[in-house]
Amino acid sequence: MTSGADLRTLRKSRALTLAQLAEAMGRSLGWMSQVERDVSRINSEDLGKLAKILDVAPSLLRQPQAVAPGEEGRIVRADRRRSVGHRRDGLIEALISPDLTDSFEIVHSTFLPGKSLAEPLRRETQEIGFMLSGRLDLSFGDQKFSVGPGDSFRIRNEPYLWANPYAESAVALWVISPPIY
Repeated sequence: MTSGADLRTLRKSRALTLAQLAEAMGRSLGWMSQVERDVSRINSEDLGKLAKILDVAPSLLRQPQAVAPGEEGRIVRADRRRSVGHRRDGLIEALISPDLTDSFEIVHSTFLPGKSLAEPLRRETQEIGFMLSGRLDLSFGDQKFSVGPGDSFRIRNEPYLWANPYAESAVALWVISPPIY
């Protein structure tokens, strides 16, 4: 499982107390506290339940692959990124940050061709997106924008929509504060 510190960050970003999370898990407060302090491990059934409660991909909560000495918490190799996100159709996201213990996270997002977000999304965050490739259409209320390679955009705790009506995938890096994945 991911580190207890990452779990604590996810729990707090959802305004859950340790007692509330333990109750939702059907587990004791003491056990939940031990999991957050990396004293106890979590089984796969509890991992699935925890992912559902926190609304994250189960892969985010799985133990990352072993890393070379000195790399833990510093280096994330491209082939060892953890999948994150809310599993929306047409969106593939991976955590670029080594963990969730900073005041922000960086996410690599790929928006597949012909896909879009059906309902406006609003998060209690501040976000900056930087387009690496492809084009993406963004809507903030009545305002509509199209962004492409080298463009950036900001979202501040407001509803938005994205769409990729184009023939190629759009790829962006997102900086999100506070961490939500």
